[in-house]
Amino acid sequence: MHDAARILQLIVNGAASGCIYGLIALGFVLIYKATEMVNFAQGDVMMLGGFAAFTLIAHFHLPYWVGGILAIVITAALGYALDALIIRRVIGQPQFAVVMLTLGLGFIFRAGAGIAWGYDSVGFETPFTNKTIDIGGLILGEDSVSIIAGTVLLCGVLYLFFSRTRVGVAMQAASQNQLAAYYMGIPVRTIFSLIWAISAGVACLAGILLSPISMIDVNMGSLGIKAFAAAVIGGFGSIPGSVIGGVIVGIVEQFAGYKLPAGFQEVSSNIVLLLMLFVRPQGLFAERMGKRV
Repeated sequence: MHDAARILQLIVNGAASGCIYGLIALGFVLIYKATEMVNFAQGDVMMLGGFAAFTLIAHFHLPYWVGGILAIVITAALGYALDALIIRRVIGQPQFAVVMLTLGLGFIFRAGAGIAWGYDSVGFETPFTNKTIDIGGLILGEDSVSIIAGTVLLCGVLYLFFSRTRVGVAMQAASQNQLAAYYMGIPVRTIFSLIWAISAGVACLAGILLSPISMIDVNMGSLGIKAFAAAVIGGFGSIPGSVIGGVIVGIVEQFAGYKLPAGFQEVSSNIVLLLMLFVRPQGLFAERMGKRV
């Protein structure tokens, strides 16, 4: 019974970590589906969102929910401005130029965050900090449960947004055929900037949900590497696949840390990625007519 409870706890903790990877990976996928660009600064956008929430909640003493929503809005505005002012200038250039640009932006974000907030880890109180739930002897942290619940809720909201709203349908149309969408009167450039805004807002939410279990620091953007692996595992063109890929990476990490020698936990996501590239390079849930990475 003890082993069963331990396994369940590892699965829940792994799913919570995986949901964070999945949310960051979701940003990768949204941008790639629309623009065929890969934003390697996505993890650093999450870091900026986390610091924005820290500033609003810890420094300005706003309630957690108010500060979190404002941080998401601010980070989404940053994402919109990034596309409108910077990324749009390299449309049509080779993919290597986009990769180098977003990598460079990531370094700038880290340096700017270090100047603004310092290089020490910081955190803020949440309604889930240091609280547990007892389910028949299985002790779960409310922080882990909140991450899973928040991810499920966000996926539901995004599904309704993309399938039931005019803006969401326009985003899908623009991602499938930019020229046809333009001729149908859809403002493609604005739509793309909105997609960058949504991706940045999702990344900020990941940083806020992560804060109860991990401190916020300038290097937390490195989680973007694991999120990229999650996006590839799930199928780079698949939105639900990105979340499922993140959960797979998170659970594998937990079991690697529990069963294998020290050091394997950190590289387990790369091992799973390599195995996936050998067995099914298009990913688990690649769309038949979608884009491939």
